[in-house]
Amino acid sequence: MAIMKSIEVMSESSKSFDDAIQEAITRTAKTVKHIKSANVKNMKTTVKDNKIDKYRVNVKITFQVD
Repeated sequence: MAIMKSIEVMSESSKSFDDAIQEAITRTAKTVKHIKSANVKNMKTTVKDNKIDKYRVNVKITFQVD
């Protein structure tokens, strides 16, 4: 039986929500192995001069424990 663990991370991008999610996974993968899933818990934006400035996400990342 596999043991799984979850952590929550925050990430942002100036491009898109998809890019913010990918950045969260890519950065987490530098220190965590065997990532199995990512659950986006929250999506927000910041606005500057009436345009979206940053896309921000809170992501719950689940990985298998050795």
